[in-house]
Amino acid sequence: MAKLHGGGLVAHSIQLSESAARTPASLAAVTDTTHEPAAAPWRPGLSRRRLAIVAALAATLGLAAWIAAGWLSSGSGSAGRGAPGARTRATSRAVPAGSRSRAPSSASSPSVVHGARRVSLAEAPDPEESSSYPAPASVHHASAAAPAKAGEAIVAAGAPSDAEVRAELKQMQEVQRAAELAQRQRLAPVPGGRSIGGDGTIAIPTNVPEPVQRVAAGANAIADFPYVFGGGHASFVDNAYDCSGSVSYALAAGGLLSAPETSGDLESWGVPGPGRYITVLASAGHTYMYVDGILYNTAGRSGVYASRWQVGAVDNSGYVARHWPGL
Repeated sequence: MAKLHGGGLVAHSIQLSESAARTPASLAAVTDTTHEPAAAPWRPGLSRRRLAIVAALAATLGLAAWIAAGWLSSGSGSAGRGAPGARTRATSRAVPAGSRSRAPSSASSPSVVHGARRVSLAEAPDPEESSSYPAPASVHHASAAAPAKAGEAIVAAGAPSDAEVRAELKQMQEVQRAAELAQRQRLAPVPGGRSIGGDGTIAIPTNVPEPVQRVAAGANAIADFPYVFGGGHASFVDNAYDCSGSVSYALAAGGLLSAPETSGDLESWGVPGPGRYITVLASAGHTYMYVDGILYNTAGRSGVYASRWQVGAVDNSGYVARHWPGL
């Protein structure tokens, strides 16, 4: 604080003015608080604008790498599909255990492609022959049509289109099931066995895949044919059929078999286990099947010309259950 000592105050003021004049301009700018605020202190790193540019560039490079990886992956997949050796190995591994190569992977293509067919097993004596009403030599029956022709019975003249059938089935499915159940409950076996009455045929089910419908139609075509051991094995077209000849004919009508098979052969037909729509039960000497839940069997018929379609079920002990993939 300046003291008033006459001219001393003036001298002191002059010294302060000279000192301010000698102060550098840069220092005055630092200490001057009357002007614009000082700039924010410098920090290491990138500015916001540069950070945004770097992020956009990184995203672009990542997208390009992702597209390139997808292109390379699809290219390698196509190359793999084009390798016939790899396809052959994959197909051979997909065949279910215990089945022969003629069984397809699904029911969508029921046709059979045979390579070198192995020798068929010799037909063993049928232990159920005595209960199948074997026809005497005096019985002569007209020959059956080819299985494929019999399978065409499911297509009637003026039949609705597939789209119309699907639309109707959506509304009628429950009604159809109830009607079929009631029909089965009303069925009464013909005296002498378990054969159904009437003309010996069943109504072709409508709520099942077409191969199942064709199998039922084929089974209907020879339902009342006589039983003769070995019948239907030299050719599908015959005038009498034994147990395996009957089942083979029906399966061929559905496109699930290309040649007659013995009961022993049918032990390895298709894939193991019961099916949803068709189950074949086979042993070395006898075979029968269930189609949409209805028994089709030569044993237990009510007479020489009685139907192979039968009421009820039988004991499946000692038989191997087989079905077609998807059916």
